[in-house]
Amino acid sequence: MTATDQLKQKKQDLITQYAVRHNGFALYQVLSTILPYCLFFYLAIVTQTISYWLTALCIGVLILFIMRVFMMMHDAGHGCLFVKPWQNRIVGFIMGVLCGVPEYVWSKHHAYHHATNGNWSKYRGPLAVLSSEEYAKLSKKKQKSYVNSRNILLAPFAGFMYFIFSPRFTWIKGSLQFVVFCVKSKLKQPQIDINKIASQFETGYWANWKEYRHMAANNVVLFSLLIVGCWLFGATPFLVVYFIALSLAGALGIILFTVQHNFEGSYAVGDDGWDYNTAAIEGTSYFDLPRILHWFTADIGYHHVHHLSARIPNYKLRECHEEYQDLFKDVPTIRLNDVLKSFKYILWDEASGRLMTIDEFHEEYSQPVLN
Repeated sequence: MTATDQLKQKKQDLITQYAVRHNGFALYQVLSTILPYCLFFYLAIVTQTISYWLTALCIGVLILFIMRVFMMMHDAGHGCLFVKPWQNRIVGFIMGVLCGVPEYVWSKHHAYHHATNGNWSKYRGPLAVLSSEEYAKLSKKKQKSYVNSRNILLAPFAGFMYFIFSPRFTWIKGSLQFVVFCVKSKLKQPQIDINKIASQFETGYWANWKEYRHMAANNVVLFSLLIVGCWLFGATPFLVVYFIALSLAGALGIILFTVQHNFEGSYAVGDDGWDYNTAAIEGTSYFDLPRILHWFTADIGYHHVHHLSARIPNYKLRECHEEYQDLFKDVPTIRLNDVLKSFKYILWDEASGRLMTIDEFHEEYSQPVLN
């Protein structure tokens, strides 16, 4: 019997033992995240008149705390940070504002990732990985464009889009579409009720009106804070810190998420034969980070435990990993020096049920390597 088979048998006992939440420790985590976040944001602004090197240092620390903010939001979205659902909702909303992401909407999409992890016909990760068949059908120019667009050096731009631009753009554009739809509907049928108009409106930016309300609340609060920040500290000093810190924090978050699923030998099948537990163990990595980085990332490096059960809070992941390490021996281990290599696995080969690099694709399918 393999370690993975043994773990499947012990999974329920493991979850019962470690899916235990503690409000006191969760509150400590929240306060030890928000207070330094605010402090280093302030220091990054005021030090601009003293030394740009000091400002850069403060921004560097702030970036780490923004990552931790996002991880707190992540746990709250899973409902595994605090004991009560309302506690998780409040903290999730606050953390979502601080990192620019509407928590409720994000958590719904993230739940889909958990439900389909390892099934690459349904979910292709943050890099939107193409299958080898899809890639082969592209022109040489588009193949080269695809490869270049997955370059790790573009991560800061992706972070800007993920944390700053897209959540604002989708809300504003979707809201304008709704206003135009209402006006046109009223002009055609003046007697029609606004609630009926709303029920007829369709958009790809939100799934239902509850999602829209959460998007609106996140953006209204965030824009209000941005206006206050610009008024107190000046638009340029405040926004320089905001844009740089959130873009780079988003970049690190995308890199972190990618290497936890894109790596050599990762479990990557389609609908046929997909197994949730096997995907958690063989399609998710243990990112072996220095202890200080584990703290800033709320132990999300123990990603195999998190995917085995999202009910286990972040402050129980390491303990669970260490107690059951003999059962986790099939989990691929990724270290910092593996990050660049992991970013090369940007194709899903459905035939072999694995991820592959561009070079491996050309060797396998006898296509000339791109220059």
